[in-house]
Amino acid sequence: MPLIIPRTLPAYDALTGENIFIMNQERAASQHIRPLRILILNLMPTKIVTETQIARLLANSPLQVQVTWLQTATHEASHVSASHMGEFYKTLDQIKDERFDGMIITGAPVEQMEFEEVDYWPELCRIMDFSVTNVYSTLHICWGAQAALYYHYGVHKEPLPKKMFGVFEHRVVRPRNPLMRGFDEVFFAPHSRHTGIRRTDIERSGKLRVLAESDEAGPLLLSIEDGRQIFVTGHPEYDKDTLDKEYRRDVDKGLPIEVPKNYYPNNDPTQPPLFRWRSHAHLLYSNWLNYYVYQNTPYLLEELEKLQTK
Repeated sequence: MPLIIPRTLPAYDALTGENIFIMNQERAASQHIRPLRILILNLMPTKIVTETQIARLLANSPLQVQVTWLQTATHEASHVSASHMGEFYKTLDQIKDERFDGMIITGAPVEQMEFEEVDYWPELCRIMDFSVTNVYSTLHICWGAQAALYYHYGVHKEPLPKKMFGVFEHRVVRPRNPLMRGFDEVFFAPHSRHTGIRRTDIERSGKLRVLAESDEAGPLLLSIEDGRQIFVTGHPEYDKDTLDKEYRRDVDKGLPIEVPKNYYPNNDPTQPPLFRWRSHAHLLYSNWLNYYVYQNTPYLLEELEKLQTK
């Protein structure tokens, strides 16, 4: 079954060109199937790139998925037109009375700031409260994961000696967890961040479980026991060339940046990078949709029960 997105969304043409199964809203409405309702809070400045990355992963599923894009009302996007945001995005006030099967909260390039210093932090807290009462399972990515771990469980982020930048080897810690089904015992995933979280702080929470981690990059996948909150500290959704673009951007700006680890053959940035995480990225999202959204969400979303986090 396809991903349901508007025909005018830029990602529609990009995904159609990749032969990915998508469906416009008019065609979906003619089918007697309730699609999974997925709300996506896109905090990344490159809105259209992130839309395409996440839509590509959500579309790799036999389930019909309908996406609603969410923006913060207290922070104006600067890398995309106001018309794009007005046409495709909603605010919390517009959807606050709705229920969703799943939600994704993306990362944001504000990790070196204290959470409370981020101008939209109070609104993000309201959105995270909304996810507790109106969403069955929420997937948090990178800074979005750090923000949610801090807000819900008091897990603090800490500055790293240098940027965690590259593609790192991870091992599955809980192979029987549904999110890990089909994963190789060792797999790769990209990271691009200046801060991290301590495993001891995760364990101290009493509710969080580490599902996969790296000796070098630390915990990658975390979850509470019932899977209604999932945290991804890296960027499995990244395209093949995303780290390359970040590296060359920082080089052009004269910033102190090392070549991303385990990314270019022989660590040579003149060579095309290796794409070593794509299959597990697709598997992660399809497992989330299948085991923690589709199979557990009530058919009538009005029957969705509040998540107990405290």
